[in-house]
Amino acid sequence: MTTQFWEKSRKINATLNNLLFKPVKRWVVLGLSKLGVARQQIWSLSDRAWWLLRKRLLPLLCVISFFAVLQLNSFAPAVAQLPRQEIRGVWLSGNDFSVFRNRSQVQAGMSQLRKLNFNTVYPVVWNDGYTQYPSAIMQKEGIPFFFKGTEGQDVIADIISQARSQGLLAIPWFEFGFMVPLTSELASQHPDWLTQKQDGTQTSISAAGEVAWLNPFHPQVQSFIRELVMEVITKYNADGVQFDDHTSLPVDFGYDKYTISLYTQETGNPPPPNPQAQAWIKWRADKITAFMVDLYQSVKAQKPNAIFSVAPNYYDFAYKLQLQDWLNWVRLGIVDELVMQVYRNDLESFIGQITRPEILETQQVIPTGIGIMAGLRNRPVSIAQIQSQVVAAQQRGLGIGFFYYESLWDIAPEPAPQRQSAFAALFPNSALRDISQNTPRQPTFNTVSLPLYPKPSLGQRVRGYFLEVAIANGQPKRVLLDTGSAGLRVPQEFLGNAPIQRTGQTIKEELSDGTVLEGELVYTNVRFGLIPTAEPIPVQVVTSRQCSAQKPNCSAKSGAPFSGIIGVNYSEKSLPYNPLRKLSGNLSNGFIVIGNGGSNSNGSLILGLTAQNQAGFKTASWSQQPEINGVPGNRWDSRLGKVCLTLAGSSAKNSCNAAAIADTGTINGLAEFKSASTAGKLKPGVLGSANTVKVAMNGIFDYSLKPGNRDGFNRWNLSISPQSQMSIFVNPGIAFFDKYDVLFDQVNGKQGFRSRR
Repeated sequence: MTTQFWEKSRKINATLNNLLFKPVKRWVVLGLSKLGVARQQIWSLSDRAWWLLRKRLLPLLCVISFFAVLQLNSFAPAVAQLPRQEIRGVWLSGNDFSVFRNRSQVQAGMSQLRKLNFNTVYPVVWNDGYTQYPSAIMQKEGIPFFFKGTEGQDVIADIISQARSQGLLAIPWFEFGFMVPLTSELASQHPDWLTQKQDGTQTSISAAGEVAWLNPFHPQVQSFIRELVMEVITKYNADGVQFDDHTSLPVDFGYDKYTISLYTQETGNPPPPNPQAQAWIKWRADKITAFMVDLYQSVKAQKPNAIFSVAPNYYDFAYKLQLQDWLNWVRLGIVDELVMQVYRNDLESFIGQITRPEILETQQVIPTGIGIMAGLRNRPVSIAQIQSQVVAAQQRGLGIGFFYYESLWDIAPEPAPQRQSAFAALFPNSALRDISQNTPRQPTFNTVSLPLYPKPSLGQRVRGYFLEVAIANGQPKRVLLDTGSAGLRVPQEFLGNAPIQRTGQTIKEELSDGTVLEGELVYTNVRFGLIPTAEPIPVQVVTSRQCSAQKPNCSAKSGAPFSGIIGVNYSEKSLPYNPLRKLSGNLSNGFIVIGNGGSNSNGSLILGLTAQNQAGFKTASWSQQPEINGVPGNRWDSRLGKVCLTLAGSSAKNSCNAAAIADTGTINGLAEFKSASTAGKLKPGVLGSANTVKVAMNGIFDYSLKPGNRDGFNRWNLSISPQSQMSIFVNPGIAFFDKYDVLFDQVNGKQGFRSRR
């Protein structure tokens, strides 16, 4: 016990030394450097002052540590939280390429950065309509490459190699994002890729001068940018990729023909003339977010621990004026580090920006840094300003990214040795980074609501709820949400060009109406609205639809295009499984369907059950089913037992031995009897208005309906099926959701009902 006591005391002494004395020593060094004292003298004077301070305070240190140990011994040990890796980075801009074209200067530069305890470099790879590396993608476009080294070498490869040899991370930087010069070869060859303002203007003024903007909503533009990013990841095995404030769109843009048509198709109205209309801003920002989700999934599929870095402006400016909803990107879990640009001369204004709520929120979940201006060729920045801003950021637990390398000390108002000494004082200790610790994150929210649209993207249907789904980075398609089946099943044309894992396994699925779907089982990335799956999921790529012999009048008979089905039932019999199982975090624990009451408005799919959104539901239990190989999580028989059916004209009078299912995929209601005697005098077929239906579960729900002739609303069918496993089976169809919100809890095996009255 005595040994443990003094061991703890020794550790606390070391901690107090770090907390009390090292910061004081740093301030002494900074103060002397500002006074212009030579570096050799600085360390001599600071060491003497530091020694005297420790000598005077040593008794106090011992007393503090003694009582601290007494206090610590009275508490149970707590699990320490691992600190997030500190960002100490610098951008290697196009201006720096005159330096880095020379191999020896690259080597010297990376060595100097390592000596000064930097840990990350961001070399630009996409700028001014050109790649800074030899690109097969650009060669295919016929666009020349100019940026060879002095010996003909690949400069980016050299920077990454030398950075790694020094223990630095090298994260290629796509500086221009969607921005290109109007006179560039890319803009000239693809005028249809450009977007425009309402008056037809195609350019805006930026820090890079007058520029045009690639349309971030155009699938060919998205494919081009994605190919460049993936080329860099694969060509250099890069530690990550970074996107800055130009992976965005100025709010005045988006009035090109393609975007107008897309917005009108999706909303039923043309874009508003006011570019700052809230719904119009959100629609465009969400489209950019969706692209970033897909891009993130592509990068992670190639290199799971690659850092997906973002360097935006402050959020209010980024969202309202650049349609860049980066805070939502962080909350979605698709950003691994953030370096917010705060190029201010005034310290008070600088501190105001780095203490904004979105920064405080972000630094709780990922490494967060502040972009600090180190100087420009025509506007140098003093080392005193840099020091004050770095200290302000460090005091708030924030990392640093300097713009840009050459202005650190080569283009500066002070001599290079003085600047380098100041940086050494700012980063006195090593802080190397390790991407092996960069694991996928879960969204920071526990629940989210997605719209359920009343019409599909393809084909026609009397009634249904359609969820927007993007498969293999394809364009979003509105697919039928079916709570009565399991698995995502779509036509081939819904898939994008992201890699898919083929199984070669052809599978068949028969739907309740007798439609038989046939096609290959593949694995690929999927996104629901803006929400990505945590990993590739199984998808049936449907290449054939036909009716079964028992039900020759199924939906396939009409020849209408197949709109796709996303089955979200938890009673899978084989692959593919319910894709909602593979959402991240709390979002995978269940969902709620809220109907539209029979209107043309959207319904809602609420992902992620919480105490708040479960309020008001009355629940009944499912019965658990055996596990099936390849299906994650619990399986449940989604048919509820002990349901009471009363059907006027039949012998079913409050018969409480029925099983029932809540099924959005079935248009009309169905009562299925095993024995014809239960039907009494009723014949199979469509029920008449005299055959009132009442379906109830004691204390859970009480649903009644007078049959009519409106498909999807009040039409009911009666079926006699001697081969049925149940004496009475009831499926009230989609109209049930007009009167009840329905909850599906896959963790606890429960279904909930909340009256919409």
